[in-house]
Amino acid sequence: MEALLLKTANFLTERVGGAVFLRGRSPMLLPTSPIFKSVISTVRGTTEKHAGVSCVTASVDDIQFKEKARVGQVITIQAKVTRAFSTSMEISIKVTVQDMFTGTEKLVSVAFSTFVAKPVGKEKIHLKPVTLLTEKDHMEHNLASERRKVRLQHEDTFKNLMKESSNFYDPICDEEEGTVSTEGTSVQSIELVLPPHANHHGNTFGGQIMAWMETVATISASRLCWAHPFLKSVDMFKFRGPSTVGDRLVFNAIVNNTFQTCVEVGVRVEAFDCREWSEGRGRHINSAFLIYNAVDDREELITFPRIKPISQDDFRRYRGAIARKRIRLGRKYVISHKEEVPLCIHWDISKQASLINGNLEALKKLADKRGWEVISAVEKIKIYTLEEHDVLSIWVEKHVESPAHLAYHLLSDFTKRPLWDPHFVSCEVIDCVSEDDHIYYITCPIVNSDKPKDMVALVSRRKSLKDNNTYMVAVKSVILPSVPPSPQYIRSEIICAGFLIHATDSSSCTVSYFNQISASILPFFAGNLGGWSKSIEETAASCIRFIENATDDGFISTF
Repeated sequence: MEALLLKTANFLTERVGGAVFLRGRSPMLLPTSPIFKSVISTVRGTTEKHAGVSCVTASVDDIQFKEKARVGQVITIQAKVTRAFSTSMEISIKVTVQDMFTGTEKLVSVAFSTFVAKPVGKEKIHLKPVTLLTEKDHMEHNLASERRKVRLQHEDTFKNLMKESSNFYDPICDEEEGTVSTEGTSVQSIELVLPPHANHHGNTFGGQIMAWMETVATISASRLCWAHPFLKSVDMFKFRGPSTVGDRLVFNAIVNNTFQTCVEVGVRVEAFDCREWSEGRGRHINSAFLIYNAVDDREELITFPRIKPISQDDFRRYRGAIARKRIRLGRKYVISHKEEVPLCIHWDISKQASLINGNLEALKKLADKRGWEVISAVEKIKIYTLEEHDVLSIWVEKHVESPAHLAYHLLSDFTKRPLWDPHFVSCEVIDCVSEDDHIYYITCPIVNSDKPKDMVALVSRRKSLKDNNTYMVAVKSVILPSVPPSPQYIRSEIICAGFLIHATDSSSCTVSYFNQISASILPFFAGNLGGWSKSIEETAASCIRFIENATDDGFISTF
């Protein structure tokens, strides 16, 4: 563990590509550059202590900055080896910041890095296993294997998503009003690797390269919003090759895409030795993608303008940013250990009217939220996501060639849900509150655990009084004393979910499924978001077939 004291100092400036950037920007926020340098230095010391030989940085997982560091605060960096493989090891990194006046300590970031042991001569390296002392050590040891699988699959997953996105159509791309080109966000910087930038082998420190990347990327982001951008996260990246003392590193940055209040900047790094510099031929040693937020003078988040891709290269970067966002969301939720915090409401007969109304209103509010981002569009199915304060919601839009009233009756009868949704094993009515409000006991299959899940949910259906073409089916978990948790199941919950069904004409409709995802049902969605499964698309397609194969004559509502 290492503590780094960041003293209050005069403002510093850096000149990059002809631009001067105020490092001690208002309101005295500290750039992450010194954090990058100190993190990698601390991690290297940890790995070399475990391995007994020199180690080099191979990759760094997504880095999420949850808190901003300010000049004058103390940053504490903790690093430990979570698992050692044959020649590589995963290191857990935890960064906290403490205010010297209040004593308050906050979490800045938790990330994972992979280091590779560098053998001496032809000596083969086989790292010793990590000693596990606590239950948390065992949990991290097991999750390290899952994270490694994700890293190994990263490039193939990205290629598959990019291949799928070749047919992806985003109508916003064609809208002239409000969209901007990224041509003016291009920034270039050249750095000479000096001895203080390198280790005892002469290889450039990974943290130094990351710090230079942040500098050029920050300027690129600021040119799009003309405000104070701050780094929110860094996409997982690999060090493709080394650079050494005497090399000239060329950093090229440009904005790839924007997502409401954040912007992705891509940075490509090429290394040139003296001969390569004179020939104009360099080595691609790294590419990274940095995600920024920006605030205005009132410290409120700025909404970035949408990007209008023009050239073929623009479209490649535009689609690539969407694919990376999908993978980031999937990685963030599938490999993190998030404890379930029960949010269920207790079912009270004396308050059932307000509870039912709250169920319906919650779905309306979720559907009316702004900021939904489309991540997939295949035939009749379009998928959107919305992330607010680490709360992930999903919206699946389906176009169905059946009347809206038929889809409404089929989807509001949850006893039929297992017929088309493989995530539901059984749905049994346990309380008929009213003609349009039932409480169900639901069981689900085993996913990422040794037990199946179950839940108790209130399902409320309504036909819109204002618009006869719109129907609603709202779902929310409730606590019912007569159905206590069973040792055979893991009790789960639905925070807010349901269907909105809108008739497009007499024989077709649009079915929108919304779900504010709880930790207990994340495994059903995270793999799909990350590109490792097709469960959402497959379930949506099954739902469409189920509705379209039903007929008015053969359907009798049992709700």
